[in-house]
Amino acid sequence: MDCYKYYSGLFGGEGIGKICLILLALLFQNTLSHAKIGPVLRTPLSDTVRLSSFDMDVTPPVGSQLAYDTEINKWDLGLRAKGIILFGSGLPIVMCAVDWLGIGNEGMDQFKNAIAAAAGTIPNHVTVNVLHQHDAPGYDPGAEQVLLEAGIDPAVIHPTNYEGTFARECIRQLTIAVRNSLDKSQPITHIGLGKSKVNKVASNRNIYDASGKVRLTRMSTTKDSLVRAEPEGLIDPELSLISFWNHDKPVAILSYYATHPQSYYRTGVVNPDFPGVARFYRQLAEPDAIHIHFNGAGGNIAAGKYNDGSHKNRLVFAERLAEGMRLAWESTKRESVKAQDIDWVVEPVILPPAKYLFKMQKELLVDNTLLKKNNGNAEKMAWLRRSESGMKIDLGCLKIKNARILYMPGELFVEYQLAAKAQRPDLFVAMAAYGDMGPGYIGTADAYKRGGYEVSELGSNVAPEVEVVLMKAIKLLLQK
Repeated sequence: MDCYKYYSGLFGGEGIGKICLILLALLFQNTLSHAKIGPVLRTPLSDTVRLSSFDMDVTPPVGSQLAYDTEINKWDLGLRAKGIILFGSGLPIVMCAVDWLGIGNEGMDQFKNAIAAAAGTIPNHVTVNVLHQHDAPGYDPGAEQVLLEAGIDPAVIHPTNYEGTFARECIRQLTIAVRNSLDKSQPITHIGLGKSKVNKVASNRNIYDASGKVRLTRMSTTKDSLVRAEPEGLIDPELSLISFWNHDKPVAILSYYATHPQSYYRTGVVNPDFPGVARFYRQLAEPDAIHIHFNGAGGNIAAGKYNDGSHKNRLVFAERLAEGMRLAWESTKRESVKAQDIDWVVEPVILPPAKYLFKMQKELLVDNTLLKKNNGNAEKMAWLRRSESGMKIDLGCLKIKNARILYMPGELFVEYQLAAKAQRPDLFVAMAAYGDMGPGYIGTADAYKRGGYEVSELGSNVAPEVEVVLMKAIKLLLQK
């Protein structure tokens, strides 16, 4: 979608759309002139690729409310919001990963709108994905609003917290970081693609009986040795890595691996868990390139088979994940790249809300008992409101030569990632999930029949028909 179509649709008229397009163009031109990269971008688009990066601390102060607990201390490593901006192929493309539990509903709108304005692009050229660490904040102003309307304090943790003051300040600061990054862009002459297996980190959370129904759910920590002894189950053991180079100098490294990121949590000590430690190791190994890690479709994947909850396992999993990153890096094959090799395609989708949400909605018309019993239900109602209003979620795909990187919403099941790779075995396909977290867990149609926590009313806000919608969209994105 071009700027004209976007703003005409957004503001409801061609005249206003033209005015907004002109203002955006002037803003972008002014931004580029201050960023000192205008002369480079004025060279033919067919010859030019540039990249800027940003890296910001998004760790709340001690005493803040995390998603599940009050923060009592900080850890050696804080939380980061890290991203890159690609210039040269039409409107800038922004990819950002955040060390938070979740960003959902109107929260995702706010992040994308602010970043887009700072980068001189439009919101559907921005993807924001969390890594889903649990000793971390979350942000859902839609849920916050539902609670405020009901006269309930959104800062009360019952079982989570929706007060968004800190998140809104982070958005403001992130806007500044993105804008300041523009004058530090570098030319990109090559990309690199690499893959490697990660050993003994991921396992499927669900263990099935003879009839195919879920008999056990193996969470991130599994104390029972007999449950840990169960088979690893369906996972994607592959870590994918794409890198951007200025001739022989690496500029940015993006890695993708599917699993819940928990070693141990609910400590009140804010931390990025083992993916953050692994990322830090690799940042030290390649200090001149920003390393950004994305969580793949890990909704039904966790470390439970290999994790008895020992605190030492954070190091164990970090080292295993870092080793996969290292091997993918060492297997990387580089090739030259030009702007015409890069494209960003979007497929907007409407995900069907779960049927139980409508029953909950009717009950809340009578009284607020459901919100008082569990304030997490506010997030469900915020999602249903958006669904009923016709709001769509943008699925994005970065196309670079024979690489396709998909950016998806929710706690997506690994089956979607494996299906995407199977659809295009001729391409290098990777996936980041945990974008808009409004839908919650997103299972396959079969998963909703087989049961388990993830597809229960506690976990999932979408109906089984979601599989048809997403698989169709994935196919379309990979064909474009």
